[in-house]
Amino acid sequence: MVSIIDYVPGDTILHRLNPVTKIALAAGVIAASLLADSPILLIALLALTLAVSAAVHVMRQVGSFLKLLIPLAVIMFLMQTILMREGRTVFLFMTDRGIELGGMVCLRLLCLALPLIPALVTTQLTDLANACVEVLHVPYKYAFTFTTALRFVPVFSQEMNAIMEAQTARGVEYDTPNPLKKIRLMLPLCVPLLISSVGKTDATALAAEERGFYLRTRASAFKRYPLRGIDFAALVICVALVVLGVVF
Repeated sequence: MVSIIDYVPGDTILHRLNPVTKIALAAGVIAASLLADSPILLIALLALTLAVSAAVHVMRQVGSFLKLLIPLAVIMFLMQTILMREGRTVFLFMTDRGIELGGMVCLRLLCLALPLIPALVTTQLTDLANACVEVLHVPYKYAFTFTTALRFVPVFSQEMNAIMEAQTARGVEYDTPNPLKKIRLMLPLCVPLLISSVGKTDATALAAEERGFYLRTRASAFKRYPLRGIDFAALVICVALVVLGVVF
């Protein structure tokens, strides 16, 4: 199973950027997507995100995430076309205004959700936490909490798959086409998953405390994360994207 946040090693420009710069670039694309009123700019931002993902060889992770996003985007598009009654009727209940707004909502959703994927999968979570502490002066406990939450996502996903496989071996059929029945079958799995997650969280907290978690300071990391020329150039691009969002 491909996890959308597993680290992908490489030597691309994005890999060599400071972890904080990568998050800033993703935030710049997200801010431009929120500010933009032009579908052309949204399409350009989406194309830029996909091009960067292809360049750093993370299209598998992006494709896995798109499988989750596209059905949600279709639902949101249909809701916009149903609720928006202004404009000229084009087909059945759909108006030109509703189709336009629905398309904008779908594009904005994709532009908001995808930029973080290439930024995260080209960065080791330890480097992300340490860079946030050193560059942004974020308290280590908050950076550690954020990166640990990201690290537990694939762990819990694998745990859920293991529980479902165990139940399938006992004759439970999860591949039913009825969504209500599938939800009813999935709800009992939350109890063993919750018990397992509490145990893993407790073990992680105990291990962190034994390793002197509360003694960690900004100067404790042996690796430094200075901002170089390539990082400043990327930050200029980030500002330019936000300006484009404001203008267009």
